[in-house]
Amino acid sequence: MLVRDEEIRRLNKTYRHIDESTDVLSFPLQETSSPGSFKESPGPSSLFPLGDVVISVDTADRQARIHGHSLGDEMDMLLVHGILHLVGYDHEKKEDAEQMMKMEARILKSKEGLIKKSL
Repeated sequence: MLVRDEEIRRLNKTYRHIDESTDVLSFPLQETSSPGSFKESPGPSSLFPLGDVVISVDTADRQARIHGHSLGDEMDMLLVHGILHLVGYDHEKKEDAEQMMKMEARILKSKEGLIKKSL
């Protein structure tokens, strides 16, 4: 879901008890004990809903300008970050944050390769 800062702030306050806007929130439907290890596993051909990702377009736009890249690139990064949370990645501890950042970079790099192949 794409929202404005006011809406993501409301969601952040309601669900995380933090009264400020943020760039992305994730709401997983499945519990994980570690990244990618779901308590219930999908069948080989079944759909497996992960949950919801909410991105603030306002914050994404500000961050894109700060970092000198496009809004589209920022949205891609936030979506990947949010999906990684849905599958069990976290960044509370330093080593977990490093693992999550490596996975984000790997996914975003593979996306770039797919775009080049399609051109």
